Amino acid sequence: MSIQADQQWMEIYEQWLRDPHIDQDTKDELQQIADDKQEIADRFYRELQFGTGGLRGVIGAGTNRINRYTVGKATQGLANWLLASGNASHSVVIAHDSRHYSPEFALEAALVLAGNGIKAYLFTSLRSTPQLSYSVRMLQASAGIVITASHNPPEYNGYKAYGADGGQLIPEQAEEVIAAIGQVARFDAVRKSSKEEALAAGLLVYLDEAADDSYTDTVVAHSLNQELLQGELGEQFKVVFTPLHGAGYEAVTNVLQKAGFKHVHIVEEQRVPDSNFSTVKSPNPEEKEAFELALALAKRENADIIIGTDPDADRMGAIVKNKAGEYVTLNGNQSGAIMVYYVLQQLQQQGKLPDNGVVIKTIVTSELGAVIAESFGMAVENTLTGFKYIGEKMSRYETTGERSFLFGYEESYGYLTGQYARDKDAVVASLLICEAAAYYSTQGKTLEDVLEELYERFGYYLESQQSRTLKGMNGIKQIGAIMDDWRNDPPQMVAGQVVKQVLDYSRGIDGLRAENVLKFILADGSWFCLRPSGTEPKIKVYFAVCASSHDEAKQTMESLQIEVMQRVDRISESAE
Repeated sequence: MSIQADQQWMEIYEQWLRDPHIDQDTKDELQQIADDKQEIADRFYRELQFGTGGLRGVIGAGTNRINRYTVGKATQGLANWLLASGNASHSVVIAHDSRHYSPEFALEAALVLAGNGIKAYLFTSLRSTPQLSYSVRMLQASAGIVITASHNPPEYNGYKAYGADGGQLIPEQAEEVIAAIGQVARFDAVRKSSKEEALAAGLLVYLDEAADDSYTDTVVAHSLNQELLQGELGEQFKVVFTPLHGAGYEAVTNVLQKAGFKHVHIVEEQRVPDSNFSTVKSPNPEEKEAFELALALAKRENADIIIGTDPDADRMGAIVKNKAGEYVTLNGNQSGAIMVYYVLQQLQQQGKLPDNGVVIKTIVTSELGAVIAESFGMAVENTLTGFKYIGEKMSRYETTGERSFLFGYEESYGYLTGQYARDKDAVVASLLICEAAAYYSTQGKTLEDVLEELYERFGYYLESQQSRTLKGMNGIKQIGAIMDDWRNDPPQMVAGQVVKQVLDYSRGIDGLRAENVLKFILADGSWFCLRPSGTEPKIKVYFAVCASSHDEAKQTMESLQIEVMQRVDRISESAE
């Protein structure tokens, strides 16, 4: 740490201590670290950055933390951006999940908007991210905000900003908002109304049950086999669901029951919102450990399928029972491929498959869903990582009519069908995966059987992801060193395979925006991809292989992962 940098961070730290607009509790928290220069540096060496999901950080005092002041400043910047458009009237919908301070941060944002003459629609309690996206569209709002850190650990919270189309801000919009936030130099520049003033002026409006019913009915309308479920099948099929202490409980259960599922068993220990997510190591449906209680309940009830949603209910994970009575975990790529197949098959059988249909996925998502879509004559398009890019394409095609959006997904358990939202929706995904499992059960098949049939037809696709958590300033340095090493010295051979192609997305290739991502395609069709996370202090490495058998795919995957991760770790250690 240089003396100059040390002084700079200390000056900002001391400014917070002197600022009359900062409350005493925050100042007391900062006083407790007065002798810890490293902690001061980590809290003040930068301002929180917008990534693939907006602002996200550890809760606490400081510019590099999420707190009422960074939320207020971000909202003032968003308000200035909206007001700069010249429109006379603006409104913003705000939702939040079950995390620490989520209700407080949501209200803070609403009161700052009101202080700028912008109407804020605020949910009375926690709601899902996809419902926020839907509500922005339904209310024809100018923007949306959701306070969430998705599936991050309990000490995190975040702030996602949405545009008028209901999608997360795309980079050009985010850059404008970031610039507007940067112009808010002091906290006294944040214009904030009191709650009483905002209510009296009609600038704070609480959304009621009618908003929930509208969203639920819209999702249920995307059922493809509701008549089948309303009969005997709905009575027999058993679902176990865990909301993992988050916002998914009411939305998912209401949708499944309205669609015809009569036996939806809730993991009671995880039904109630809990900011500490006390029953799990991580509230992430990508983690098998998060389903331990759900698995126990499924075995007691002899359930056909288990589903789980993350705290803001935009990601869904599934575990299915096979013919041997064992529970098999589906990863995000597998669930996505099954849903692509089910949706396209049902639309085709019902004569509703459009000639110009399109399935949209990300560059790190398996190709299995793509080849399935192409077998139905549908187009497939790739986007950068982040569902906002899928939403952007959806809005474009809705305007031009060039394509009919059918399904969008990413390997990280995010899925969407229909035009009602512009973000991934664990609620509609829960409906579709349960419906697919029930439908194929009438043919004597489990979802494991369906997946095996897809492998036999299209090839044995296997995917994996590994990551390394590298926190703080040193972590940023290590991640940068890893990306620089692979970019500047790309390998000629990996795991016995020639590197056929190196795709450096920082150059803006394939018609996509420039982004710090490297993808290496090998001669046998396998690939791996390196990408710094936009929401966590991690570097992520994605792997994918396709072979003629499960065993061959597993062997190829093992060799590929070992060689790549050894180099990643070696570079990381040398950059410490």
